[in-house]
Amino acid sequence: MDINKGLVIISIVLLLFLTVASVSADDDKSYTIDQAFIDLTVESNGLLHVDEQLDYTFKGTYNGVYRDIPLKSGESIENIKVYADGAYPVLQQSDEDGQKHLKIYLYADAAHTKKIHDCSVSVFISYDMKNVVTLFNDVGALQYKIWGDQWDVGVGSIITTITLPGDKNNTYYLNPDEYTVNCNSNGRTIAAQTTDIPKGEIYEALVLMPLSDFNDASYAKHVNENGKDNIIKNLNDSIDSRNFWNTAYLVFGLLSVLAPIGVLFTYIKFGREPKVDYDGIYERELPSDDPPEVINALIDNRASLGEPNMKGFQASIMNLIDRKVLGLETIGNPDSDTKELLLDFSNVDNGYLSLSEKNLVNTLYPFADGDILNLSTLEDKLSSERNAKSFQEDYKSWVKHVEKETEGKKAEYFDDAGYSLSILIAIAGLVFGVIIAVMGFSTELGNGFISIIGGGFLIVFSLMLFFVPNDIFGRWTKEGRIFYLKWSNFRKFLKDNSLIKEHPPESIVVWKKYLIYGTALGVSDNVFKAMKLHVPNVSDYDDGIFIYHYYGGYYLFAHAYDTSVSAANPSSGSGGFGGFGGGSGGGGGGAF
Repeated sequence: MDINKGLVIISIVLLLFLTVASVSADDDKSYTIDQAFIDLTVESNGLLHVDEQLDYTFKGTYNGVYRDIPLKSGESIENIKVYADGAYPVLQQSDEDGQKHLKIYLYADAAHTKKIHDCSVSVFISYDMKNVVTLFNDVGALQYKIWGDQWDVGVGSIITTITLPGDKNNTYYLNPDEYTVNCNSNGRTIAAQTTDIPKGEIYEALVLMPLSDFNDASYAKHVNENGKDNIIKNLNDSIDSRNFWNTAYLVFGLLSVLAPIGVLFTYIKFGREPKVDYDGIYERELPSDDPPEVINALIDNRASLGEPNMKGFQASIMNLIDRKVLGLETIGNPDSDTKELLLDFSNVDNGYLSLSEKNLVNTLYPFADGDILNLSTLEDKLSSERNAKSFQEDYKSWVKHVEKETEGKKAEYFDDAGYSLSILIAIAGLVFGVIIAVMGFSTELGNGFISIIGGGFLIVFSLMLFFVPNDIFGRWTKEGRIFYLKWSNFRKFLKDNSLIKEHPPESIVVWKKYLIYGTALGVSDNVFKAMKLHVPNVSDYDDGIFIYHYYGGYYLFAHAYDTSVSAANPSSGSGGFGGFGGGSGGGGGGAF
């Protein structure tokens, strides 16, 4: 049985029989965050200064801890300082996926030769944030996640102090309020303490301040509209919504079991994979000659089988570079590892391209200057709402063309009857869940509470079904199963450097195919790392495929795409301000 299928079925069985499994095992390595002290200081110039103290208890040997601090568009962070009590810290920081990543190595000795082991350490982090405080026409506002939902563990307690620029007419809210043990304010300073906060939960502060408290607020975000009424409305809506769902989840003890029974039957009847005469452990050669975007759509995107994603788009670009349809050049200092990448469209001949490849070229070409597209400037071009929307429309058209090209193979290789039935169950469950829940809310009878419970479960369970991968309730045909297993084993081969070390390719041509299809399957970095070990001076090869990866073409394009998504869907200044979970800061961290 496929491991992912097994996990889903186990979850359904647990819901069906109302069982909560608690598995405990002695672990010789673990850690806790016993307490956190978070101090926020809002300056009159709009700067937000943050001081964090995180009290860790480590069981076993650790290298250190890390902290991820998300940054919204326009926000910045600087003056980061780290020290520790109980260890000797060394800070490494980087920018990753729209957040500041702090990696803090902790040593037991000043010479930095011994790792920490079975000890308690307090880690102190301070930093300044700009464009986090927002000044509307009628109020100054700070919405900040004191504790984010991306921590690997929960926290025993948080003690928070928020210092404001003025001491009059300040209003504050701490959400969710069930975590707050006590709080008070003397006007300028807000102090609060929480109970323990579980992993995956948010604790957030919203503070409204008079505009007169800010002078020359060059470090604040300025929004030319009134914001106070909308902020309060968003806050109240979020609190009401959270209270509703808290109630729904608490009453999961009495769940309707008809939907899970139907889903379990669907899996047994339609979802189990056929037995095939294939027992390969890995594949060294390409299992088929399909284009990389097709393999991406059929193998990498299990959530929506047959639909490609950005990895497939980039793999198709690399394939066109390899076929000399697109040229790739670099400009910059020859002695530097940083160069600009230029895509050359002058050799494009649509007569030799598939429909999806033609669409890919049409997606990129409008942003070229003449026949040259500088990938280093693409992100700036896609930050414009007009350009971003145009790019997104063309990208969606490319997705549809690839889906069309995979239709025949998907029909031959995949039986989606079970998936279709699961969607029907989800729709029926959603409809009946809403009806039952409305009936429960409409009556004052005691059994109305049970109706709410059953309806809430059906709604949630049905919504979950919409996000289940296609191949959980659908299944591969025998030919399709072999196709899937071979490509999965090929991905395993590319991902495992020890396998490549044992069976390295015999030519650069094969390495290029590995890199193209590794991109489509999401393991291109593994391939390139292996190649650097096996091919001396890989950067000296004057080949577009290696140049594209070596000089960061993949990451340039990924950031440009993310920018286009944000720019194509702009939000007004106060549109979502105040809604629970929408604040700055937060993030999370862990230990390593």
